[in-house]
Amino acid sequence: MPKIRTLLALLAIAVSSVVLAQAPASGGPPMQVNINTADAETIASVLSGVGLKKAQAIVEHRENHGRFDAATDLAKVKGIGEATVTRNEAKIVVSTEGEGHTPGKPAKSGRHE
Repeated sequence: MPKIRTLLALLAIAVSSVVLAQAPASGGPPMQVNINTADAETIASVLSGVGLKKAQAIVEHRENHGRFDAATDLAKVKGIGEATVTRNEAKIVVSTEGEGHTPGKPAKSGRHE
């Protein structure tokens, strides 16, 4: 019986460690953002080097030109360069409003390797 308790305790610690490692810091911004559905405030809080004005330009571009198909499409937005896209690639998720987003699955880079 004590072995089972020890095993269950170790299992609980392991599971909670994985959950905590994937969760953003409490009160902090989410770790990824869907650039096809997020508002400007969320985009600005998640992407490095993107303030509220650039985030508003992203939302405006999306509204005027349609959804983004790949993370690299952000470079089409005035004020967003390739360096910004590259720096944030792992944080960018691209999906349509109807699609669920898969946490931990970053957007397509658009690069051919």
